[in-house]
Amino acid sequence: MKKKNETGNYRTLSEIQEKIDRGDVVIMTAEEICDMVRSGKLFRLEDVDVVTAATCAVMSGIYAVLSLKVAEPDTFIRAEKVWLNGVPAQAGPCPNERIGILDLIVLGTADSKSNPKYGGGHLFKDLVAGKPVSVEVETIEGQRFSTTTAIKEIPLAMLYATRNCFKNYLAFVNPGENKILSIFHKDEFKGNLKELTFCGCGELNPLEKDPNLKTIGIGSKVLINGAEGFVSGAGTRASKEKPNLAGFADMHKMNPKYMGGFITATGPDLIATWAVAVPVLNEDILTNILKTDDDIRLAVVDVRNRVPIYEITYGDVWQNKDRTVTYITDKCLACKTCNVVETCPVEAVTLDEEGHARHNPAICFNCGTCVSRCDGNAFNAELGTVVVNAQGEPKEIPVTVRQSNRTMASVAAEELKQKIENKRFRLTDPVAKIELD
Repeated sequence: MKKKNETGNYRTLSEIQEKIDRGDVVIMTAEEICDMVRSGKLFRLEDVDVVTAATCAVMSGIYAVLSLKVAEPDTFIRAEKVWLNGVPAQAGPCPNERIGILDLIVLGTADSKSNPKYGGGHLFKDLVAGKPVSVEVETIEGQRFSTTTAIKEIPLAMLYATRNCFKNYLAFVNPGENKILSIFHKDEFKGNLKELTFCGCGELNPLEKDPNLKTIGIGSKVLINGAEGFVSGAGTRASKEKPNLAGFADMHKMNPKYMGGFITATGPDLIATWAVAVPVLNEDILTNILKTDDDIRLAVVDVRNRVPIYEITYGDVWQNKDRTVTYITDKCLACKTCNVVETCPVEAVTLDEEGHARHNPAICFNCGTCVSRCDGNAFNAELGTVVVNAQGEPKEIPVTVRQSNRTMASVAAEELKQKIENKRFRLTDPVAKIELD
C-alpha cells in the first residue's frame, strides 16, 4: 500500500499525468463534482484525479503588450501618442526611433477618445477576432498619420493579468439615501438597500478548489481566454485570505467568446476567462474541491467604502437561479426608447427596423441587467433575492446585476477537461510556490 509522504501527498502530479497518458484518468469539472456532492455522492481520494475549474468575470487588472509595424523605416523619428480604435496606447518601453515599429502597452480599462462605450476590453476582443483595427500615431515632430492592422500582422501580442482569478469576490449594496455611480453597476446604484450586485463564480472558481495554492504556483499552465498561458505569481492585493493570480498568454491563440468589454456606470471594463486544472493530490485538496456554493461565504459590503456589513453564501446567489438570460420576442413592447438597449453592458441587444429588441445570446454576458429594465418582461432570468439582518429585521434585497458569467465559466471548465482527456493539455508542476502573507 502506498504511504503518504511527509507533506501529506498521497500521489504526485507526474503520477496523475502518467494516468492521463495511459487514458485511465478520472477528470471532472468543478460543476460536475459539486452537483454529485449535492446529490449525496461521497468521494474518496481515489475517485477523482483532476478537477477543472474556471471563472469568467469582469476583471480590471489586464493589459496587452503589442509590437507592430506602422510605417517604413525613417518615416518618423519617434511616436509620442498612439491610439488603437481610439483607445490610447503607451509607446514603449523600448525605443522606437526611426524604425517604424512600435512596442505598445494598452490598458484593458482604457476608454476610447471618441466612443464612451468602447474600451480596451472591446479592442482586445476585436483583435483576437481578427477584425481590422485603426492605428493613429502622433510623432514627437508633430507629424500625424493613420494606418490599419490586424492580429495576423502583429508578431507579438501578449495579454498580461495583474490581478485575476480571485478566490472569491464581494457582493455590493448601497445603504445610503442617494444613488451613486460605481464600477459594480451599469446604471445608478439605488440606495436604501434596494438592490444587490455581486461578482464571483463560487464553487467553479479555481482558487476555491485550491485556496492554499498547493497545486497552483509560479509556472502553472492554465487557459486564459482559451489560450495556454502561465501563472507568473500572485496578483496585486493578494493575501492568504483573498488570493488572486497574475499570469499571461498569447492573444493569437485566444478565443474571442471568452473575452470582451463591459460598460459600467463609470466607464468601460473588460471580461476575461480563466480555466485551471487542479490535480487531486491529497485529502486536504479533496476537501476543498468538494465544497459547494453553500459552503463558500460571500461578504456583502457597502459599495461606498467596501466595509462588510452582511454575510451570505454563493449558494444564495447561484443555487436554484437561472444561469442564462432568455428573451421572449412576443413580449417585446417596441418601446419608443428601449431601456434594455440603453443599459446592456455588453451591447447584446439591438433594435430591428420595426423597433423590436433583438437579443444576441452569443455575446450576452448573462449579467441580468436587462431583467429589471424591460417594461414588457421580455427578458427573463430568475436572479433571486438575498435575505440579510438589517437592524434586527430580515430584509430581502433583489439581485439586479451579476458581474460573473457562470454559464461561460462552465464552458471553459469543460473545454479544459476535454483538452486534458484528448492529451492536448499537459499538467505542469509549478517552478516555485506562491508565498502570501
